[in-house]
Amino acid sequence: MTAEAANHVPAVCDRASEPVIHPRWVRVTHWINALAMFVMIGSGWQIYDASPLFQSLYFPSQIALGGWLAGALLWHFAAMWLLVVNGVVYVTLGIMTGRFRRKLLPIRPHEVARDFVAALRGRLSHDDLSVYNAVQRLLYLGVILAGLVIVASGLSIWKPTQLKYLTAFFGGYDTARYVHFFAMSAIVAFLVIHIALALIVPKSLRAMIIGR
Repeated sequence: MTAEAANHVPAVCDRASEPVIHPRWVRVTHWINALAMFVMIGSGWQIYDASPLFQSLYFPSQIALGGWLAGALLWHFAAMWLLVVNGVVYVTLGIMTGRFRRKLLPIRPHEVARDFVAALRGRLSHDDLSVYNAVQRLLYLGVILAGLVIVASGLSIWKPTQLKYLTAFFGGYDTARYVHFFAMSAIVAFLVIHIALALIVPKSLRAMIIGR
């Protein structure tokens, strides 16, 4: 063994001995979900522009996907099935493996307030990536619920006659559109925070790529 190769052995061993933070199924579903969400958001903005809910709000074509209504619908429906199938796999495995229970619960208001204040002061520790702080637990659980709402409201908009009871649950077709829009807004807000934190704490991005 050459001296150069020998120098690399400890580093390789150190990486191999690091604990697994995100198992493979979490990483795969995370990146598939990220792709599906960005496609759905971009195409959804194009669909929104064809029939806006707020007359003063339009999304620039540079950040929308599809070029026109029909093209956007094709992208939206394609990504919808990817999101739903991937989401079912993620939620099922998250419940069956106990990961959701371990990572996301419990959520205590006083802990959320404490960690939120610490985050604003830049004093929130990120030493142990395997443990989510209270704000992270609240955000991750919240975005999962927002994902369920956006899928259900989207289905009620897509098939308002066939799924009339689901559409009625949201208060009718027009109200379901508002629910869908605000669920999208919540997910976009989460993504902005999520990406910003990944840039601030780059080792969290590394963990989501290689698992350690």
